[in-house]
Amino acid sequence: MKFALSLHLERSSPDTPMTEVNRNMLELAQIADRGGFETLWTAEHHTIEFTIAPNPFLVLTWLAQHTDRIRLGTATVVAPYWSPIRLAGEAALCDHLTGGRLEFGIARGAYQYEFDRMAGGIPQQQGVAYMKEIVPAVKNLWEGDYAHDGEIWKFPTATSVPKPLQKPHPRIWVAARDPGSFDWAVGMGASIMSTPLSQPMAEVANLASKFNKAVADHPEVPRPLFMMQRRAGVFDKASDWEKFVRYSMDYGRYFENLFQNIGTVTNGFPEAVSYEAVAGRENYNPENIRANMLFGTPDEVIEKLEAYEAAGVDQLCLGLNYNLPFDLQKRTLELFAEEIIPVFAKREHAGKALEAAQ
Repeated sequence: MKFALSLHLERSSPDTPMTEVNRNMLELAQIADRGGFETLWTAEHHTIEFTIAPNPFLVLTWLAQHTDRIRLGTATVVAPYWSPIRLAGEAALCDHLTGGRLEFGIARGAYQYEFDRMAGGIPQQQGVAYMKEIVPAVKNLWEGDYAHDGEIWKFPTATSVPKPLQKPHPRIWVAARDPGSFDWAVGMGASIMSTPLSQPMAEVANLASKFNKAVADHPEVPRPLFMMQRRAGVFDKASDWEKFVRYSMDYGRYFENLFQNIGTVTNGFPEAVSYEAVAGRENYNPENIRANMLFGTPDEVIEKLEAYEAAGVDQLCLGLNYNLPFDLQKRTLELFAEEIIPVFAKREHAGKALEAAQ
């Protein structure tokens, strides 16, 4: 199993200057690059200071100038916010500017707050139709001249300029949770990125079963990769778990605001919904969050990760942006690089040596 990191420019107070936000993200990216992480993923979001990401391709191009080997991915571009021609061209240019390190991740979108401002107010659930139309169009544009006559977009013969550096194109990843999206994505050869959110490990097994069924139903395509993202926090002392759980719970209340569009956003800063609005939910129970998220000492996290590896997860992505203070983000990455990644790298090496001997 390989490891990845999800990062974006994150600002929780107008008193925090953007220079500090930029510096922090760059330092974390460089720690991940040196520390053996496979991929750094960054999102697309608009009008929200918690997630400053109006164009992930621009962020990845910037990070490419300051890193050496780590893959750089979009997790994710939001299909309803783009046109196929623009998306194909910007992604391909990013592939060149990152030296062929681009991983192309796409999703339907999640925040109704954004859909009301970026997608004409359509229900965010309808974003899946945009995703399913734009991905094949982008692939065709990457190949050469192509005319499109779809339900959402129509354009005469055009092509992507430039074409991607990677051949035939960067790996495509689709964010999926429902069986239909798994089947559609795997059927066209895309890899899967998914998340159990804050649910128990049983949801990991559920998502893995959806992936395995889609793979079994499409023997005509090579097995794609399966990535899973979990909020993470690694610490030196077991007693530190409470502070990480508290940050996770508080951040979840901001997410509820944006996802359901039920709160106020002032000058880009969302307010948290009240504790009463989420009281009693299992995913706001501190002990459940402690158990379900990748929170723990290195030994505790290794034990948790073994369950993901057993479920067939190829890449485990750490979510660090939940208003966690920078020093705790940095320490999480340092501990992961120093004490966790080497354990799994040694296992992989031993497994390959055994295969070669057989």
